[in-house]
Amino acid sequence: MANLRDIRRRIKSVKNTSQITKAMQLVAAAKMKKAQDQAIAGRDYADRLNEVLVNLKENISEEDHVLLKQPGGKKELILVVSTDKGLCGGLNTNLLKKVRAEMGEDADVVTVGRKLRMSLGKLGHNIVSDWEVADPTPFADAKPIGAYLTEQFLEGSYSAVKVAFTNFETTLTQTPWIQQLLPVQESALAEKRSYEGMGRAGDVGETVRVHRDYVFEPSPEGVLDSLLPLYINYQVYQMILEARASEHSSRMVAMKAATDNAEQMIKDLTLEYNKVRQAAITSELLEITTAMKAME
Repeated sequence: MANLRDIRRRIKSVKNTSQITKAMQLVAAAKMKKAQDQAIAGRDYADRLNEVLVNLKENISEEDHVLLKQPGGKKELILVVSTDKGLCGGLNTNLLKKVRAEMGEDADVVTVGRKLRMSLGKLGHNIVSDWEVADPTPFADAKPIGAYLTEQFLEGSYSAVKVAFTNFETTLTQTPWIQQLLPVQESALAEKRSYEGMGRAGDVGETVRVHRDYVFEPSPEGVLDSLLPLYINYQVYQMILEARASEHSSRMVAMKAATDNAEQMIKDLTLEYNKVRQAAITSELLEITTAMKAME
């Protein structure tokens, strides 16, 4: 049985750990609220952009723009959005399992976030580029990533560009997801992004089709030259926002669980401490009583 000094040290150590996890829980809760609001606020704009592209798509063919065509490449390029820090439960582990289960053997990887960059590198996957974004993430940080993915696709080396990220659904639920980004598919435009699972803007369903006749100035290709890069950049931005909201939600839940476990451990150690102390007192009383009887 542990002595009193060892138990006191363990109680003090667990209390210190509990204070740290409680502080991290509060910080994650504050960041989570901002990240959730930012992610959900962008969904209406993304839906409207989708609606415009759906209606434009009815007036053009896939031959009108290179981003709508299926290229001749054989490999896939996957953007993996993970976290820079740990202590967020199984978030990165679940995403890694999803990526490894669905990616091709010869797929190349672009990473955002240090955690899966290190994991994928250790597993031998070919990481062609790595990006860092701020938290909270401004659109200016996501725009170069979208431009880079578009450039790689237009070079013709890849058959498709996909994004792997963790979708924010609720505070307690975050789902790993892989979404095709390029080439832009009509089926993807015709539906609201099915990975968005919270709030009015996250309801899954068909985008409203409003049949209109368009006059393109100067040409359909010219209009799409401006609109499709914006669509791609904003899709990357929205997926990063979803991943950030998932990260902070998962970290808050994980730190709350750690704090609760620490508090329960403190209670158990305190009970054990009291038992050991009571046993020591009882033993001393017995020794005193025995000595008094021996002196009689």
